[in-house]
Amino acid sequence: MKLDELARQCGEWLRGSGPESDIVISSRIRLARNLADFPFIRKCTNQDRVQIERGLRERIQQVDQWSALSYVDVDALDEVDRQFLVERQLISREHAEAEGARAVAIDTAETFSLMINEEDHLRIQVMHSGLDLQAAWKQMDEIDDLIEEGITYAYSQQWGYLTACPTNVGTGMRVSVMLHLPALVITRQIEKVFRSLQKINLAVRGLYGEGSQAMGDFYQISNQITLGQTEQELIGQVSDVVPYLIDYERRARDFLFQESKKDLHDRVSRAHGILCTAQTISSEETMHLLSSVRMGVNLGLIEDLEILTINKLFIHTQPAHLQKIRGIELDTADRNIERAHYLQRHLRPTNDDAQRN
Repeated sequence: MKLDELARQCGEWLRGSGPESDIVISSRIRLARNLADFPFIRKCTNQDRVQIERGLRERIQQVDQWSALSYVDVDALDEVDRQFLVERQLISREHAEAEGARAVAIDTAETFSLMINEEDHLRIQVMHSGLDLQAAWKQMDEIDDLIEEGITYAYSQQWGYLTACPTNVGTGMRVSVMLHLPALVITRQIEKVFRSLQKINLAVRGLYGEGSQAMGDFYQISNQITLGQTEQELIGQVSDVVPYLIDYERRARDFLFQESKKDLHDRVSRAHGILCTAQTISSEETMHLLSSVRMGVNLGLIEDLEILTINKLFIHTQPAHLQKIRGIELDTADRNIERAHYLQRHLRPTNDDAQRN
């Protein structure tokens, strides 16, 4: 899998085909694992990192059902390619910005990736479309077992899996769900919801995880602590709350639709119009406007536009994606122009559509 080819494709988690996918973009489970014979990454020498990468690469290559996996040497990538993988949610920002031997293995459907030498020796990530945590966990459990057949993890009978960050000790698992919550933002209920989540030890983060902003009204809800809880308890902690968030968002959308339909329709139409006609547009403005358009499509205010198209545009209009698709490096001003042209190509009706209408 070449990154240039990957840029033009769409991962399974972006298809909008999973349960509750009008609001839930994706379900993700991450496991942190460390090899028993090496210190944690921050104490590793360069040679340690090389040996960890080599050992995990050999184990991955030994698994017959992973023969189609793409193995990418992250250390050898340029800045645009590393940022591309971050935008694609296949590696973390920390993994991209680290130094020394590190890599990522990616399956063809992008349902899982294996990050080597991130904060921990190994970070396993599974992502599914919509609210699908149990299926994501089943796949994760299988992947973890396959690796552990040939690798000895750092494990304590008392504490569980040992990790670089104390909050991950135990199962080493983070469960997260990415939601699109524009109506709660418009009705100014979002802060109240988040305060309630923090009281039950759930973290709220932006599109790209810890430390990132909530661009496009996307929010990741995840567990904060793993110690003392089983995998199923952690999944249940998130799974039990998400239906309430979905219900709150749908009620807020219904309220906007019933009480101020003209204003809502105007907001959506203006957003769509700007995206279809702008000659230059920033990434931040694009995300904001696409958020309104996505809600408008789900509420039936915009026809002949698929959610898959909108989901792809959220990612494909990011800086590194634009440069990979175009095939050249672009400065900020040129990216803003290229982004506007890309949006027009995918959102403007064709001549045939115009004639039919």
